[in-house]
Amino acid sequence: VQVVESGGGLVQPGGSLRLSCAASISLFAMGWYRQPPGAQREFLGRITDSGDTVYADSVKGRFTLSRYNANNTLTLLMSNLKPEDTAVYYCNAANQFRTYWGQGTQVTVSS
Repeated sequence: VQVVESGGGLVQPGGSLRLSCAASISLFAMGWYRQPPGAQREFLGRITDSGDTVYADSVKGRFTLSRYNANNTLTLLMSNLKPEDTAVYYCNAANQFRTYWGQGTQVTVSS
């Protein structure tokens, strides 16, 4: 199973950015995590194939997940970005047996 992220880059504070994640097969849940420099990986949000969604409190209201089951893709729309959102963003896809991770995409929020 392959999980591939795309869409990272440099964005100014207050800006928006959309990340995409593609999985090679359909899996029950897909989600996003991030790992800021020198910090642990943290949960951002998760959505199931039926659309049940949960967000971390730290990003609720600023980040939005959208899942497209037809092509096994997940997007993360990030708005009102702050310098502290700078991190490597990772997508994962999971079934009841295993979780598959992508390689990550860098997001840098800076003026």
